[in-house]
Amino acid sequence: MATKAMYLSVTSQSLFSSTATTKNVRVRSFTVRCSTGAASTGAVATAPWKVADARLVLEDGSVWKAKSFGASGTQVGEVVFNTSLTGYQEILTDPSYAGQFVLMTCPHIGNTGVNIDDEESIKCFLAGLVIRSLSISTSNYRSTESLSDYLSKRNIMGIYDVDTRAITRRLREEGSLIGVLSTENSKTDEELLEMSRTWNIVGVDLISSVSCKEPYEWVGKTGLDWEFNTSQITGEAFHVVAYDFGIKHNILRRLASYGCKITVVPSTWPASETLKMKPDGVLFSNGPGDPSAVPYAVETVKEIIGQVPIFGICMGHQLLGQALGGKTYKMKFGHHGGNHPVRNLRNGSVEISAQNHNYAVDPESLPDGVEVTHVNLNDGSCAGLAFPQRKLMSLQYHPEASPGPHDSDQVFDHFVELMRKEKKST
Repeated sequence: MATKAMYLSVTSQSLFSSTATTKNVRVRSFTVRCSTGAASTGAVATAPWKVADARLVLEDGSVWKAKSFGASGTQVGEVVFNTSLTGYQEILTDPSYAGQFVLMTCPHIGNTGVNIDDEESIKCFLAGLVIRSLSISTSNYRSTESLSDYLSKRNIMGIYDVDTRAITRRLREEGSLIGVLSTENSKTDEELLEMSRTWNIVGVDLISSVSCKEPYEWVGKTGLDWEFNTSQITGEAFHVVAYDFGIKHNILRRLASYGCKITVVPSTWPASETLKMKPDGVLFSNGPGDPSAVPYAVETVKEIIGQVPIFGICMGHQLLGQALGGKTYKMKFGHHGGNHPVRNLRNGSVEISAQNHNYAVDPESLPDGVEVTHVNLNDGSCAGLAFPQRKLMSLQYHPEASPGPHDSDQVFDHFVELMRKEKKST
């Protein structure tokens, strides 16, 4: 056990030494000398607070010192920023973030802890979490553990006490950057920089690593405590085959809440096998990465188009764009957050949407007959498509929005109506 000691000496002296002074004023001076066991044994004393023990090295050469939490080690990924104020657990478990470091622009993260009900998938898929301030305590009646413990158990790296505002400005000016997170002192900045400059996320198939391996039936609906739609479809049920390109659980919950029976299939599931199931509709889900890196998925979409009603979300939207003959492109820094305004061009309404994508469909490359139904008001990019003659619709954002706004939830009703019309016509 470390020893501590304090030595105190007191001396008294006159303030005036002149004999002319008629009244001496005496004062006391104190000398305080402290020592610890570490000092007495020659050991190096450590600070009682956490010091910077991690680095984020970006491919532009900048090095950002930070404090670590969660897992330790070295990890490489694409750095993107997310403007959501809440929902960090849903972000952590969104498969669309595979291969990416998520920087939260909201400065205070971790105050509500984590709980099993807010999971959007079976595990965390992102490469790491970058935040300004890590909450030292949790306060929520559903919380079961702290954010730090949660990440440690799932081997996910996190850093805090870093200037997230400065990094966000850099990403907005230069675009998304590859970065390396490391807590290993044995690696030099130059080595980490080389890692960032030799790793690339473009052209990499990230879907296969997040998709399920075997088909399964989904039965869970939105819990009664969280249900907000009082006009759900009841009675007639529709069978939907959902392609798992990295599907979020709440997409499945919302479909089930609208009366759908759902069979989830892997990303490589043959179109012929899907059509043998005789579904009322097919959903192509969200997912991570570059749609051009998964030509097998584009071919599957092509084979199903026109056969049954189709709904595409995010990655599914991009795959539909390519399958129809259009082109996709990588955005400068993408859309990531729960506050993106989107205009519905059919009725003029504006929806506040939750978005997470780095690629978009070029509307100018689409063939005649394809209608752009939604536009992102921040940059004018394509946010929705429809092709009535081929019975398909798609969105470049998350209508299930968990957490986030519920403005777009009605699109599930539109998909159900599309299946109902097709069923009546046949």
